[in-house]
Amino acid sequence: MRFTCAEGTLDLDFAHCVVAGWTGRNPDAIQHHIDELVAIGVAPPSAVPLYYRVSAGLLTQARSLQFVGAGTSGEVEPLIVRAGGKTYLGLASDHTDRELEAHSVALSKQVCAKPCAGELWDFQEVADRLDALELRSWIRENGDWTLYQEGTLSAMRPMAELMEGAQLEALSREGPAAMLGGTLGVTSGGVRPAAEFRMEMRDPQNGRTIAHSYSIRTLPAVA
Repeated sequence: MRFTCAEGTLDLDFAHCVVAGWTGRNPDAIQHHIDELVAIGVAPPSAVPLYYRVSAGLLTQARSLQFVGAGTSGEVEPLIVRAGGKTYLGLASDHTDRELEAHSVALSKQVCAKPCAGELWDFQEVADRLDALELRSWIRENGDWTLYQEGTLSAMRPMAELMEGAQLEALSREGPAAMLGGTLGVTSGGVRPAAEFRMEMRDPQNGRTIAHSYSIRTLPAVA
């Protein structure tokens, strides 16, 4: 997988991928997201945060994705990449099968590709202002873009804490490792599927933005 970064291009063959869940810093925000998922049949987590291991091959920069059934949806998340002794910050969507999530959160994350943007920032360059970085996502509904999620990384536990919990440094000794760092609650209307998903991360200090969008093709679920 090829990324652009400050030093040019970075070609990475990921060995590991971790999806960090329930990473909210504010207990009320965590409970809000838990309640959103309980409303669609997902059991509350056994502990917070949790670290789900998924196949590294699920990471993709494709713009058109196919999923079985209409019950999947995206979540904007910071993407932490550890490769070649360096740490990078990017953007990803923890696309998840919501129907399967009601039976197994771990499996629901494993069955869906994880779209990510093709740009990475040097983690150290933004480490002193991570909390100020802005995340947003939109979904296409009835032909129009609807704001779906909005907030800053201050809503999540510190990325250094999550990287330690995911053992990202140890995993990266076997090859490039990635971690999706958790998401924000939905602005209104609850968790729901859409035919198109758009997301961005913005640094308000200099206006730099990482963005990515993808469309979803629903495949028939054969009984």
